[in-house]
Amino acid sequence: MTEIAVLVPCYNEEAAIARVVEDFRDALPQAKIYVYDNNSRDKTVEVARAAGAIVRTERLQGKGNVVRRMFADIEADIYVLVDGDATYDAPSAPRMIAMLRNEQLDMVNGARTTQIQEAYRPGHRFGNWLLTSMVAWTFGNRFKDMLSGYRVMSRRYVKSFPALAAGFETETELTVHALELRMPTAEVETPYKDRPPGSVSKLSTFRDGFRILWTIIVLVKEERPMQFFGLLAILLALVSTGLIIPIVIDFFDTGLVPRLPTAVLSMGLMILSFLSLSCGLVLDTVTRGRREMKRMRYLNVPAVQPEQHG
Repeated sequence: MTEIAVLVPCYNEEAAIARVVEDFRDALPQAKIYVYDNNSRDKTVEVARAAGAIVRTERLQGKGNVVRRMFADIEADIYVLVDGDATYDAPSAPRMIAMLRNEQLDMVNGARTTQIQEAYRPGHRFGNWLLTSMVAWTFGNRFKDMLSGYRVMSRRYVKSFPALAAGFETETELTVHALELRMPTAEVETPYKDRPPGSVSKLSTFRDGFRILWTIIVLVKEERPMQFFGLLAILLALVSTGLIIPIVIDFFDTGLVPRLPTAVLSMGLMILSFLSLSCGLVLDTVTRGRREMKRMRYLNVPAVQPEQHG
């Protein structure tokens, strides 16, 4: 029998967590529902336990820390990761799980669709579009809603996920992990609802947006070093060339180098450009080795099996 685990990271979700547990128990009666509390100051733990969830605690603050703990602790065949704010559609879970099993996928992403402005604020929409576009340009255009908190994942995905992020940038890591290893994935549209009264968003548009942007930059540096350091090398070379051209013209006209410090600066920038290119070439080889090791770790876990009919 396939074991399904619903993973719900929570922080101060007293107003919403009971509905989340009840909705997913109705949608997936065979699943175990785990609520991981992240130092809530309200009655999230008591309400979740009363609703019938298995409640555990992660002391390190941040959603990424909670996801890391959940992925490490819980053993299952299929994992459903969902936020504890009651904004995601529980009835979509069986459809997402069926797609994961029947097509032997490793992740099905729930792309949010809503007409409620309060549920999905314009600032969050724009930030999601911008960051998703950056990841798509660098790692592959396979997802429209990279920052969705609603995903169904296989065991081989979960147990090969390094989980290095601490906060809301964990969604970026989840997406890039699948793209980098070229896992079979899919994305389905799911309804997105407004929060219930008393539930407040923990996501800061600017603070968390900048943290996600920084995570993308770091991931590009680590997973695409040739692109990262190659672009840096080109920029340094262009600046160096722009500085040296007037000096070269003056030298051919007068035989003198009147701006020696600028010439030295230009040479220094060109040397840095070649050093950056060298770093990119070396790290690209190292990254390829790391990618092969991650791929082998991923392949050590059996794939999810399709449903047996008849």
